[in-house]
Amino acid sequence: MNDADYMGLALLEAELARAAGEVPVGAVVVHQGRVVGVGRNAPITALDPTAHAEIVALRAAAQALGNYRLDDCELFVTLEPCAMCSGALLHARLKRVVYGARDPKTGAAGSVVDLFGNLQLNHQTVVQGGVRAAECGGLLSHFFKARRDQQRRVVHPLRDDALRTPERLFDGLPGYPWAPHYVSDLPSLDGLRLHYLDEGPRDAPRTWVCLHGNPAWSYLYRKMIPVFVAAGDRVVAPDLIGFGKSDKPKKDTFHHFDWHREVLLELIERLDLRNVVLVVQDWGGLLGLTLPMVAPHRYAGVLIMNTMLATGDQALSAGFLAWRKMCADKPLFDVGRLFARGNPHMEAAECAAYNAPFPDAGHRAALRAFPAMVPEHADDEGAPITREARRFWREHWQGRTLMVIGARDPVLGEPVMQELARNIRGCPPPWTLPDAGHFVQEHGEQIARAACRHFSIAPDSFNEP
Repeated sequence: MNDADYMGLALLEAELARAAGEVPVGAVVVHQGRVVGVGRNAPITALDPTAHAEIVALRAAAQALGNYRLDDCELFVTLEPCAMCSGALLHARLKRVVYGARDPKTGAAGSVVDLFGNLQLNHQTVVQGGVRAAECGGLLSHFFKARRDQQRRVVHPLRDDALRTPERLFDGLPGYPWAPHYVSDLPSLDGLRLHYLDEGPRDAPRTWVCLHGNPAWSYLYRKMIPVFVAAGDRVVAPDLIGFGKSDKPKKDTFHHFDWHREVLLELIERLDLRNVVLVVQDWGGLLGLTLPMVAPHRYAGVLIMNTMLATGDQALSAGFLAWRKMCADKPLFDVGRLFARGNPHMEAAECAAYNAPFPDAGHRAALRAFPAMVPEHADDEGAPITREARRFWREHWQGRTLMVIGARDPVLGEPVMQELARNIRGCPPPWTLPDAGHFVQEHGEQIARAACRHFSIAPDSFNEP
């Protein structure tokens, strides 16, 4: 057998440690080609802080050979030894130590300190690292990820009437490297877990609050977030309940305009966001444009992309009614294909990422509910508060405005947006992107750069994004 084979035996011990709920590290001691001791991590099981895999294996080998000196022995361990284990290995006078994955936090064979390289010690042990490192490291990574997921579930238990998309479905999504943030104790949430991104310094001079629509989620802002953060700003991008990494109530009837609006108001209050530039599109605008009138002092600007004010006193566009009918007729429509059709420049993996939150029909209640929630008549839920918002934007808005239109949007395109612009006090002429469709953020980098300039310079010196 060679080094890789012996490391394979150590990996089997590590798997047994994992199954017992211990950190998955395994070790074997070999004497002249014969395995004389095996060990796996057992501090929890044994109630022993010294019960690391190496120590357990050393004890077994010493008993098997009848000697505490293991001069002609080699030890194979899946993780670089810590200082305690390195000291024990040196005291045992091992001839050679072979490890798999490096330990950048506690490794004492070169990563943090190198006890084996200390020539003042009276015994020198040869060390070799990196044998089957990917397998050894992968076992540890999967273990700690599963433990973090379990801890999140304990902190945010799942309600019986909701679903939660498995975290593994979000692994490796292109252009989405950010750590998740969760909150479940807002009064309106009543225990549902809301996910949001929170990037950039908490004391930044400006905060971009990015609200997505249906059927998107915070992934929609992946091209804009890096630009905002690079400018020194903070970005908060929540997933509405029913979307993205947020919990998904099972029933379509759970979703209501006023409830989703209240959740957003509570989140902004909880995070105490100030000097906000509100970034909205689609339902992000239907809900988001009703927020600033509640606390105008929090808002410095608004970046508006294809959306509308659904006041119930104006007819909904033919394009929107067609979209609503399609959603009703084909409730299992492919979200990724929808993005691909309107954004031919997107990579296939990016389009597929939009499907990640919705692995089956049970997770799609919000996708079914939201088209019908758009207020169509004057007494529909959301219509009265939206008419109040329209009055606020016409008469009281004091902040800066930038409007960007995706010209190829058949639902909320240029006619709808020009009407919206006429209802916003001080709104400059909209910037139209001829190649952009409904999901304007897929052209987001250029928009974000223009927005940074627009909201940073004097009003009379801005001419064109």
